Amino acid sequence: KTDDGATLLAGVKRAANILSIEEKKDKTKHAGEYDLKLLRDKEELALAAAIESVKQDTVAAINVENFKGAMNALAELRAPVDAFFEKVTVNDADPMLRGNRLKLLSEIRAATLNVADFSKIAG
Repeated sequence: KTDDGATLLAGVKRAANILSIEEKKDKTKHAGEYDLKLLRDKEELALAAAIESVKQDTVAAINVENFKGAMNALAELRAPVDAFFEKVTVNDADPMLRGNRLKLLSEIRAATLNVADFSKIAG
C-alpha cells in the first residue's frame, strides 16, 4: 500500500460513486465513448489522454500476465484524476457537458476494471 495507491483508489472510488448516483438518478448507464470535442478544460483533456494510454498499457501488461506492470500503468491515472476532480465540475448545468463528463468517468471505471475491481478494495 502506497500513498499514490491510496490516492488513486480514492479517485477511482469517487468516480464510481458519482457514476452510481447519477446513473440511478438518470435511470441510465453513462457508458460509451465521450466526445473529444466537448472536452473543454485542460484537466479533462489530460484525463482523457491518460485514460487512453493507461487502457493500452494495462491490456498489454495483462496479456503477458504482468499484474505489477498493469498496476504501475494504473498509477499514471492518479495525478490526472486528482486534477480533474479539483478543477472540473462533473454535474455541469449544460447537459451535454455533464453527460460527456460522466462518460469520461465511466472510462476511468472501465480502465481500472481491466486490472481489478477497486470497489471491492477497502480503504
